[in-house]
This record gives sequence, structure tokens and C-alpha cells, in this order.
Amino acid sequence: MGELSAMEKRRLGKSELHVSEIGLGCMGMSEFYSPSEMNEEESFRVIHHFLDAGGNFLDTADMYGTGRNEELVGKAIADHRDSVVLATKFGNQRGPNGEFLGVRGDSQYVKDCCEASLKRLKVEHIDLYYQHRVDPNIPIEETVGAMKELVKEGKVRFLGLSEAGPATIRKANKVHSIAALQSEYSLWTRDIENEILPTIRELGISLVAYSPLGRGFLTGQFKKFEDLPADDFRRFSPRFQGENFEKNLELVTKIEELAAKKGCTPSQLALAWVLGQGQDVVPIPGTKRMKYLQDNLGAARIKLSDKIKKKSPVPFPQLQGNDMQLSI
Repeated sequence: MGELSAMEKRRLGKSELHVSEIGLGCMGMSEFYSPSEMNEEESFRVIHHFLDAGGNFLDTADMYGTGRNEELVGKAIADHRDSVVLATKFGNQRGPNGEFLGVRGDSQYVKDCCEASLKRLKVEHIDLYYQHRVDPNIPIEETVGAMKELVKEGKVRFLGLSEAGPATIRKANKVHSIAALQSEYSLWTRDIENEILPTIRELGISLVAYSPLGRGFLTGQFKKFEDLPADDFRRFSPRFQGENFEKNLELVTKIEELAAKKGCTPSQLALAWVLGQGQDVVPIPGTKRMKYLQDNLGAARIKLSDKIKKKSPVPFPQLQGNDMQLSI
């Protein structure tokens, strides 16, 4: 464990937040990925080991498990609050039975969500507060204006957006400095490279990359559709279905071959590639199992050549099958 304690830190945008170069996504500890296998005690062990290994950046959201994930994270960090950079999100509204009710960004909803998150997390402030998805019916200026008020009140330290487009990012940043944009980014999900990455780099905003392992596909653990647990939401994902699965498996095979030459696992290669895209990029792979956490943290030791960093090391840079309608 000690060999991982020297994990480097990366600054989020122009903020005062310095986070571990690899963060921990906590969503799967409460919902979506094989929920029948969730274990709160194991999740606590994963979070605590992550912190002991030099990590400090935890990611959750009010919609994960309809609040249960925030409660879990809050319990796990109760004795570690000062050493944690805590990020959560609002915007995806869910009903009491978990049903999805759409996206909201009106000012009152923003403030109500923050109060609820603070109570579930049992903390006095949130370090990084994201709008999880942009409400198309509310001007971004109103939403970020309400978030700005939360900063003034000391309930939130810094602001973020998730899956926002260039124009929205620019408008939001004029209302209040945005520290980070959270978007999906990996070896095979690279749409943001065309417009979004250049925009946030111009504005001095960092990228927090979720699903840097392609929702687990890039780990090499799924060789056929049936390998997905019966209650796993990925069974409804286009990239895991039919011909898409077979096409994407070809990509994974290439990654496995390159990883073998590098002497690392496919997961470590995929994470090392994301890490190599710049000091302003922070991947937050999610896991609820200790063995996968150990593997992910090892990516910080993998050094890739500039040739591999600057382009995809495989011939299929884009995945087959669009997941955005399932994006969480």
C-alpha cells in the first residue's frame, strides 16, 4: 500500500482544489452495475483503502441510489472529512421509487438539492458541486447564479458542470468560474476532443473523465453479453449488444495485446492513456471491489510514450454503439 501513497495531485481548473490524479467514482456502490452484488462494508473498505493509498477525490451524486450513495459516502468519510475532496451533483430528478422525472435547473431546485445533499452526506460544505445535466428549459445563467449563491453562503466551495456543450460552458463561466467539466472520456469515447476539450482548455477548466474504462468494457472482463450480470443496466447499453459487442471486442483485444507488451493490465493501460492526455485531466474510475481498485491505482505508475499518448494505440478510436441516452 505504501508504494501507492505518493499519488500525484492535479489542480482542478483555477480553483484551490488539488485532487489525486486518479479519483474514485462511487456510483456503482449503490446502483446500476450488478446491484445484487452491492455490499456496504466492502464499499467502506474500498473507500478507506483509496484514501490510505493517497487518493482524495470522491465522486457521487444525489441521483445515485436516489440518495443512498451520498449517505454511504458520508458514513465512509465521517472520520476523514479534512482529507477528502468531495464532489456531488444535482439536476437529474428522480421519484420516490427511483423513476426518472427529467432534468431540473431552476434556482429553487438547486438550493433545495444542495440542502438535501449536505444532510445526506452529513457535511457542512461540498467541495465541488456539479450540475449533473443541463436543463434545456432553464437559462444556464439562472442555474449557475443559484450555485454561485451557494458559494457565497459557504455551502459549496467550487462549481462544476457535467456533459455541457461549448456555448453553455462559456455562458456558465461568465456567471461564476467553473473549476471542472465532467464528461465521458476514454480510449474509445473521444467525442469531446473536437470542440469541448479546446473550449475548457481555453477557459482554464479541468476535465474530470467518467467511465474511463468504457463502463468496464476496456478491462477485458466481458467476453460475451452473458458475462454481464442479469440485473446490470449495461445489458441495455448499445455498446454491449449484438454486432456492437463483437466490434468493440476487437478493440479490447488490441488493448490487451498492447498491455501485455507494456507489462500491465488492460485497465491500467486505458487509465494511463487518459492520464497522459494532460495534467488538466483526472479520471474517476468507479469500483466497489478491492481487487479492481488495486488494479486501477496501479495505472499511476504506467508511463506511456508520447506516440501512444497523442493518438489512440488501436485502429478503432470510437466505440460502436451510442450510449448517451443511458448516460449517468
